[in-house]
Amino acid sequence: MSIRVLLADDDEAIRGAYRIILDAQPDLEVVGNAADGVEALDLARRLRPDVILADIRMPRLDGLELTRQLGGEFRVVVVTTFDLDEYVHTALNAGAAGFLLKRSGPALLAEAVRAAVAGDALISPQITVRLLRQLSGRTAPEDAPRSDSTDGTAAVREALTAREAEIAGLVGAGATNAEIGARLFISAGTVKNHLATIQRKLGARNRVGIAAWSWETARR
Repeated sequence: MSIRVLLADDDEAIRGAYRIILDAQPDLEVVGNAADGVEALDLARRLRPDVILADIRMPRLDGLELTRQLGGEFRVVVVTTFDLDEYVHTALNAGAAGFLLKRSGPALLAEAVRAAVAGDALISPQITVRLLRQLSGRTAPEDAPRSDSTDGTAAVREALTAREAEIAGLVGAGATNAEIGARLFISAGTVKNHLATIQRKLGARNRVGIAAWSWETARR
């Protein structure tokens, strides 16, 4: 079955371009268009799409608030022109299943939709590099308590098992669920179950939070 996608952007030309790109893929189907966040909220609850592609700056309800309201129920990938850390952090903490810049290109757009459905989170390469630099530049005492932060990193609520720590490390290295499964000789479904447990233990909102934890742990 095709992956059903809802488009939310106040620019009609952008929505038209996204539709052409996604409908050209054999496994993707655009099922709705919204010109503002309120309309997107309504369509999401009526159409039940697999993935929502949402711009940030929209009338009536912006994409960040839309993500906050829908992120726990739907997979929302934020696609925006504005490469601002504040937007990235807010979107990921709100539960976004990906964050793309509009200049990323059509191939990455389609891959972000597929990644969201697979339980992965695709982030524009430029943003990922910057997040890594920010994390690598931090210093903290070994015995300092850690708390939730704007990059999705969270305090460890329960200790990870050796297998969970291994999977978290592979997530931090950018591996997909399928790649992790192949490397550890387990199914992608088992990987997904492990990731759910890891998210709970770390208090992470999404896959990016797990990756951020892994990067900081590896740096220590």
